[in-house]
Amino acid sequence: MTTTTTDLKLAAWQVRYQQRSFWRNKRAAFFSIAFPALFLVIFGGLNGGHLKVRGDLSFVDFYTPSIMAYAVVLICFNSTALIVATLRERDVLKRVRTTPIPGVVYGAGIVGSMAIVLLIAIGVLFVIGVPLYGAHVPGAKTIGMLLTLILGAAVFTTLGIAAAKLIGKPENGAGLITIITLPMIFLSNIWFPIDGAPQWVQDIAKVMPLRPLADGLQSAFDPRFGGTAIMWRDLIPLLIWLTIGAVLMTWYLRSLNRRA
Repeated sequence: MTTTTTDLKLAAWQVRYQQRSFWRNKRAAFFSIAFPALFLVIFGGLNGGHLKVRGDLSFVDFYTPSIMAYAVVLICFNSTALIVATLRERDVLKRVRTTPIPGVVYGAGIVGSMAIVLLIAIGVLFVIGVPLYGAHVPGAKTIGMLLTLILGAAVFTTLGIAAAKLIGKPENGAGLITIITLPMIFLSNIWFPIDGAPQWVQDIAKVMPLRPLADGLQSAFDPRFGGTAIMWRDLIPLLIWLTIGAVLMTWYLRSLNRRA
């Protein structure tokens, strides 16, 4: 058996282990899956109109991809940061380094598990938004939507792992993470479009990683855009943020090795 095959089997085992651990935490499961779905059900049902600032786009075509972007932040950033901080404080990461399991394989198990949770959350939102509220079916634009989702998930996963360094006690980490993400969510076309906001607000929003993710996903549901909805104006900023996130994540993980 080759080393690659062994590592893949170990990673798959880690994914299963992390999944069992995740679903046992009913609070985490609720906030990751049910919380975004509740937002879509409530606000999608209350707002059946159209947005003039978006070319008379229906609210559900704006809000469905917006909540998808919110789910990415909630799962890939918030949950990942808290999980890594908890594993660090319980010395699990330190003990892993004394086992034959490569650190990369263990990390892949965490990332793979969160990817499964994200896929479930996105699937639930898509089912609610399209058949229940009549959101626009992306069709060929699914290509752009999936590319944006994958890139956005990678960005916020790397940033989430790096953000674990800021969390002292995991039980208090949720408040700190909320302080980081809440302003970004309000400025990134998630709850409502900020197209008419002052230019300085737009400039701040464009620097944040959530704005291109939200805009890229919204393009897939917007009938004004055709083709595959691969929006390089959104993908390029995400690629830049992925580079930043990878550097910060690597620096943090190396600092853990130095502390060991």
